[in-house]
Amino acid sequence: MRIGIVSQSYYPRYGGVTEHVHNSAVELRRRGHEVTIVTSRFRDARQSDRAAGIERVGYNVLVPFNRAFVDLTVGFGLRRQMRRLLRSYDFDVLHVHNPHAPTLPLIAIQESRGVTVGTFHSTSGRSVLQDAFHGYLTRTVARLDARIAVSKTAEASSRLYYPGDYHVIPNGVDVNRFHPDGQPFERWRDPNRVNLLFVGRLDPRKGLQYLLAAMPEVVGRTRGRARLLIVGDSYLRPRFEARIPAALRQHVHFLGHVPGADLPRWYATADIFVSPASGNESFGIVLLEAMAAGRPVVATDIPGYRSVIDPGENAEAFPPGDTASLARVLVALIEDPARRALLAQRGRARALEFAWPRVTDQIESVYREVLGRRAAVTSAA
Repeated sequence: MRIGIVSQSYYPRYGGVTEHVHNSAVELRRRGHEVTIVTSRFRDARQSDRAAGIERVGYNVLVPFNRAFVDLTVGFGLRRQMRRLLRSYDFDVLHVHNPHAPTLPLIAIQESRGVTVGTFHSTSGRSVLQDAFHGYLTRTVARLDARIAVSKTAEASSRLYYPGDYHVIPNGVDVNRFHPDGQPFERWRDPNRVNLLFVGRLDPRKGLQYLLAAMPEVVGRTRGRARLLIVGDSYLRPRFEARIPAALRQHVHFLGHVPGADLPRWYATADIFVSPASGNESFGIVLLEAMAAGRPVVATDIPGYRSVIDPGENAEAFPPGDTASLARVLVALIEDPARRALLAQRGRARALEFAWPRVTDQIESVYREVLGRRAAVTSAA
């Protein structure tokens, strides 16, 4: 098949959608399909407009939405560029991620002449923006030949505005890239320290503020053994750094944006992975990465994360925003290496269920289903 994948989020921007797009494309290519990723250019970043299998149109900007920052493509002639690109490639299947989001996804759906599939990634309630453009968005989404949601939570959120049939196909994880035998950064390994790791963009929704608020108690009750490593960045970083009391600064380290190639090593450097997101998470790719890397996970008990973890079985959980509970869970796990080892073992087993070949089987099945349906309609006509 000739497959086009449209996403406003892609490298050099890191995140859940980026990883989904990249890894599904890699697996589809491995199966012999011709895959082209259509995304935007990112200012002040090294990239090729015509790297193998990638087409870039317009420029990316970050805009605040849903208590986070989301990607938006801007530029002159976006529709004309998309129309020309789609006519040139003549894809058998066009797969659009976040199909209800302006601008690139909506334009791609409207300009597509062939089979079009959309994957819904986000979780949120009703919004002023979607209420205002409900008719326009509904008409565009109705053009999709199939809809995929990455979790039951994402499906429920999408049904608020776009009722219909959905295939629930989860995000995946590269279980070979993230595995328990990763090489840690020795500089950050210390037998007298237990490393807590946070990975994610420094958005309010990701909940770093709650983890920072819990750290004084965690450090105090573990006799200074706890150390927090923060991988990720945003313009809010100075505000987060300003929250760190002087006495705590030797226990909290902001590492900023790190190369993607180094991410498995940061998981390997950690003793415990922590994701304190406050809500509106449709899934939990970082949880899967940490579990695949054989690291015990502590995460907020929110619906999207329950797509991945079973609290008490393969991860520990705490109520969102409850810093006291977070501190208690972390202290207990820091002081119990045997429990950490058990969670790591069970987490790895759970992550294997989300290996990309398994996930791609389901995506490929949707493609074949809608192509067969379109062929049957054409034959009948």
